[in-house]
Amino acid sequence: MAVNRFVLNTISYHGAGAIKEIPGELTRRGYKKVFICSDADLVKFGVTTKVTNLLDEAGIAWSLYSDIKPNPTIKNVQDGVAAFKAAEADSIVTIGGGSSMDTAKAIGIIVENPEFADVVSLEGVSPTNKHATFTIAVPTTAGTAAEVTINYVITDPDKVRKFVCVDTNDIPEVAVVDPEMMASMPVGLTAATGMDALTHAIEGYTTRGAWELSDMFHYKAIQLISANLRDAVAEAKSGKPASGREGMALAQYVAGMGFSNVGLGIDHAMAHTLSAHYDTPHGVACAMLLPIAMEFNKGVVTKRLAEVAVAMGVDTTGMSDEVAADAAIAAVKQLSADVNIAPTCKGLVEEDLDQLADDALKDACYPGNPREATHEQVVELFRKIMA
Repeated sequence: MAVNRFVLNTISYHGAGAIKEIPGELTRRGYKKVFICSDADLVKFGVTTKVTNLLDEAGIAWSLYSDIKPNPTIKNVQDGVAAFKAAEADSIVTIGGGSSMDTAKAIGIIVENPEFADVVSLEGVSPTNKHATFTIAVPTTAGTAAEVTINYVITDPDKVRKFVCVDTNDIPEVAVVDPEMMASMPVGLTAATGMDALTHAIEGYTTRGAWELSDMFHYKAIQLISANLRDAVAEAKSGKPASGREGMALAQYVAGMGFSNVGLGIDHAMAHTLSAHYDTPHGVACAMLLPIAMEFNKGVVTKRLAEVAVAMGVDTTGMSDEVAADAAIAAVKQLSADVNIAPTCKGLVEEDLDQLADDALKDACYPGNPREATHEQVVELFRKIMA
């Protein structure tokens, strides 16, 4: 058996009301001043306050940083490092989706490893020496799983690209997955982040690095997402979170436990590129590309995709693996349509395809893809989502 590494949070809390554990995790370790990293909308709508009120009640001082874009930039990170130092903080609590958590990860890494202050030198497998500043991560979306992963994504606006940083030193020590913190997610975000989680699970199940331990997480995540995403979207419409939201909170974390350790593939490589060039929401980009990527890879992971169909609830009795793999692709298309995600990208034009393909093939997620792709093939894959 090959040697396989697996990295997870030291501690994670799950379930409604889990945020109440945050003050105790800080005080037991002797932290005195918390740097809150959250986005402006969460502050505006009182989501961040649910945590800061607990800190106030516990007598824990805190400082807020919320200058974070949906696709966080190098400047967002550098400004955050300066704000952390100015606040004289000793720990981080990040509250939000992938944008807030990715920004917090980069801030925590640079605070402890100042030689990487340019941010761009963290791209790829980052050669840092010290673990990031102690961090508690509180997701408010059910999709990115940034609270349990060893990677983060930053945007370089000057070069119109996203770059992925992979570093075991960036994983938050504590994850607090509280579905009540996700209750304010609007319908579109619920759908998009849910499809991001499904992409994590399916790409993780079919990536080159997949093995028994990661399979266990990814297969279960596919089951949970298939069973709960439609309900979670319906609950977002009604404004009454219930079992669907709770199921997705767990599902996205379980998927993150897996893919963080074995990698992803061409879907995420292309999705990062779309987001950098067109500001396409990441989960929407993943959803558009998922059936296309599955079809591209089908010839080398046919049996795996047949198993995905079963996990998604398809009755594959009497089907060959190839037919069942096609059924998995159809099930993904149906789920994406049911949660109202468009299958095409508005604004995508032919003259951009060469650059998009170049960037996708350079993305840190691409090497995990089970099938090699040529530049021309990636251009054709992008062409399939043109409106």
